[in-house]
Amino acid sequence: MTTTASDSTDLDDPTSEIMADPYGVYARLREAGPVHRIAGPDGRPAWIVTRYEDVRRALADPRLSLDKRRALPGGYQGFALPPALDANLLNMDPPDHTRIRRLVTRAFTAGRIERLRGPVRRTAVALLDEIAPHGRADLVAAYAAPLPIAVICELLGVPARDRPDFRDWTDALVAPDPARPGRAKEAVGSMLRFFGRLLTHKRAEPGDDLLSALIAVRDEGDDRLSEDELMSLAFLILFAGYENTVQLIGNAALALLSHPEQLATLRAEPSRIPAAVEELARYDGPALLAIRRFPVEDVLIGGATVPAGETVLLSLAAADRDPHRFPEPDRLDLDRDTAGHLALGHGIHYCLGAPLARLETEIALAVLLERFPSLALDVPLSDLRRRPSTRARGLLALPVRY
Repeated sequence: MTTTASDSTDLDDPTSEIMADPYGVYARLREAGPVHRIAGPDGRPAWIVTRYEDVRRALADPRLSLDKRRALPGGYQGFALPPALDANLLNMDPPDHTRIRRLVTRAFTAGRIERLRGPVRRTAVALLDEIAPHGRADLVAAYAAPLPIAVICELLGVPARDRPDFRDWTDALVAPDPARPGRAKEAVGSMLRFFGRLLTHKRAEPGDDLLSALIAVRDEGDDRLSEDELMSLAFLILFAGYENTVQLIGNAALALLSHPEQLATLRAEPSRIPAAVEELARYDGPALLAIRRFPVEDVLIGGATVPAGETVLLSLAAADRDPHRFPEPDRLDLDRDTAGHLALGHGIHYCLGAPLARLETEIALAVLLERFPSLALDVPLSDLRRRPSTRARGLLALPVRY
């Protein structure tokens, strides 16, 4: 299925297999060797790393750059964003990454996140109140998706009347529809116009919200953000804050529904939900792959020499199912020691919004179990479909009855 580290140009493409059965494919790759040279999702050569220790080490290796300008000519070709959205932390290395992350951290405080606990719970309750009379619903469309959208809008200070279709935008970028080839470009244009209007409004009428705080950093700070950096940060907070959380909530709910004994445990002991979220994230996290990286020099990974400028794909999903790090990794075990799992990254690029994603998922599960004691899948497990993405790990729908 794959070639191990070599100079071969006849590379197998496991993309369709990964989309159909990622954990099975990654298990075979992991067993065959720590690093493989494959045809990546864009058809160009890439190196995929699958074992826990190698992935964890690589996530923190400063020689692996996130800057797309480090890619070889004719190599990696990701979706091209305009400069006003592309100047974000997912495309940056130190010192720019260090400067911007420090500025964002000053605004993205633990106190600001904790103040969202009440709004998150009220939103979760309201969403379930709305669907309760129907007896059945798509838990993704009715709950897992609108909850993080509402939270991100609350965080950024987006008025309810101005909230656009965030889900449509992010789907267009992460899991594009082949039947709508121009949709991604349309989504980017919509986001540019939306954030341009929003920044203008927040400058005129600042509030006690994250975006107003970032604008103050941009306009008044000694170590300022550029206008493109400010716009890109707003985009990243929206994109990553929604994208990771909707998948984490959906995957966690499905994992519990398909493991009734674990579900019963959390119903009986809801105080265990925060720890359970860590195992649920390890078991079926929101991303299969970390953001691609490019070596700034030839780098030895798992015994293979990866040339400078080639694309490196670090499989978070494969690492978190590595039996050498997590015994019986394909078993959901709420008593497991999950310390060190990589579902939300590691190193300087560790997910900035991880505390918020955890908070939302904990509350989403707690309210769901409180309100719907007879919650169950409404279709056979085999009927469920995933979003068509080799990076994101999310459900298209989760039909349930209650």
